[in-house]
Amino acid sequence: MTDVSVRFDRRLIPPMMLGSILNPINSTVLAVALIPIGAAFGAPPSQTAWLVSALYLATALGQPVVGRLIDLFGPRRLFLISTSLVGVAGVLGTTAPNLGVLIAARVLLGFGTCAGYPAAMALLKREAARTGHDSPAGVLTALAAANQTIAVIGPLLGGVLIAVGGWRATFALNIPLSALAVTLGALRLPKSPPRPLRLGPLDLPGMALFAATLVALLLFLMRPTWYLPLITVAAGAAFTLRELRAETPFIDLRVLGGNPPLLATYGRALVAYVVSYAFLYGFTQWTEEGYGLTPLHAGLVQIPMFLVGIAISVTIGRHPGVLTKLLLGGAAQIAACALMLTLTAASPIWLLVALAMLFGIPQGANSLALQNSVYFQSTPDRIASCAGLLRTFGYLGSMIASAATAASFGHHASTQGMHHLAWLMLAAAVLFLLSTLLDRTLHRVGKPRDPAAPPSSR
Repeated sequence: MTDVSVRFDRRLIPPMMLGSILNPINSTVLAVALIPIGAAFGAPPSQTAWLVSALYLATALGQPVVGRLIDLFGPRRLFLISTSLVGVAGVLGTTAPNLGVLIAARVLLGFGTCAGYPAAMALLKREAARTGHDSPAGVLTALAAANQTIAVIGPLLGGVLIAVGGWRATFALNIPLSALAVTLGALRLPKSPPRPLRLGPLDLPGMALFAATLVALLLFLMRPTWYLPLITVAAGAAFTLRELRAETPFIDLRVLGGNPPLLATYGRALVAYVVSYAFLYGFTQWTEEGYGLTPLHAGLVQIPMFLVGIAISVTIGRHPGVLTKLLLGGAAQIAACALMLTLTAASPIWLLVALAMLFGIPQGANSLALQNSVYFQSTPDRIASCAGLLRTFGYLGSMIASAATAASFGHHASTQGMHHLAWLMLAAAVLFLLSTLLDRTLHRVGKPRDPAAPPSSR
């Protein structure tokens, strides 16, 4: 088909890309800012870890909520509202007088960055239905490559911003990004048919129980207390009962229960992000405090990961299949964690660079494979909420990584603490590879009329 009317509408790509990178850019620029922020407020790594967890808790809560709203009301309105909050959070973080206000700014950032990725996946599915091309591999690759680019150059960008304007510049960055995202969204995102924003279709009790479960879980990860697991289990059980009985559930557990391949993808996302975010935050803090690099130089060490990650994404991205990507990413994660265990404060700088290059392989392969898996395994009428849940499980992994980093380092990012963290990362990497090898449905994902997809999506 060559008719322009059946081609993907490329005017959608800039707002889709910008919206989807708002979260990873705020994740990664902070990696090199944690030590300067801690010095400014007299806070050790165990306290600044809340800056990481606050963003991911808000996003883990918000992604499926906003994704469900996008499924019901279309992407445009939710995109514009959410990206506007990013600018507000940027102002709040830039002027924050203490660590508490800074954590509040990160919470607001988490909610503000919720709409970009679910909106992009919903637009992709809509365009696939309009054009008749079920596998927009090129656009999916561009979306993953954009996220990988930001995820890896973020530490370098953060280092440059800190060198020029101090750590507050990493928050001020959100002000122009928000303005640009809102402008592009207003000009290019298609308007959905007029639908009143009624609360009727929303499962508010289910959302509240989901939030209670995640908050209790995060608090336990950050500061273990005996009663928090009880609250987590009780809230999770109540959430499950509510969703199984609700007429229009927030998260349709019955559909998910009948879609084991999608559940397995979410599980793989969780352990993959434990590894990647423990490296991003833990290794970066160690290079500054344990190895002695400046924030700018710590960011420069990450450049090879950027180059390798993008090369991997572009090289393998045109093929919608996921099994080879997951096997490649899983094996590279194990090798990288093993190498991380050999590093000391006396290691040559080239070994740190080699480690970053090795981590670039799973950075490029895993996120692309997980994204493609959800695209093909989810039902069309819930693509945005399923995409939001993918990010939620990823953020659960990042919260586990943040808690593990805080526990491993305590008051100082030492080499011993870094090695302790690397052992946890290695265990998660092994689990990721095993879950891939044992999943026999993966070789069919991405092929026409995918047998692994639920019946309702065929």
